[in-house]
Amino acid sequence: EVQLVESGGGLVQAGGSLRLSCAASGFTFADDYAIGWFRQAPLGKEREGVSCISSSDLIDGRTRYADSVKGRVTISSDNSKNTVYLQINSLKPEDTAVYYCAVSLAVSVCPTPWGAIPLYNVWGQGTQVTVSS
Repeated sequence: EVQLVESGGGLVQAGGSLRLSCAASGFTFADDYAIGWFRQAPLGKEREGVSCISSSDLIDGRTRYADSVKGRVTISSDNSKNTVYLQINSLKPEDTAVYYCAVSLAVSVCPTPWGAIPLYNVWGQGTQVTVSS
């Protein structure tokens, strides 16, 4: 069974940094995959894509980021730990949200469009990030 577990969220002041982790089990990073990070802000906001990385991206050095976080976020992976990370710097109050990771299996590139929720098979439970002003 494929499972994703996010961690690393918390309460931070504006301007601070966090590194979120997405630990995967049930498949290995030696397989084809694409993992996306998404977030859902409170008050009924829609879930939105933050970043995506795939097995092919690791070879090509390609990354994908939402315009709202570009320049402040870095996605990376550690194949030995089957874990994808999301480093968020210069946090803003508007970054407050539950952050989710999700995997699209048996694909070597991020879906098109990479922020399309239905194109991901399995989701984690999320980790809360709260940024105080």
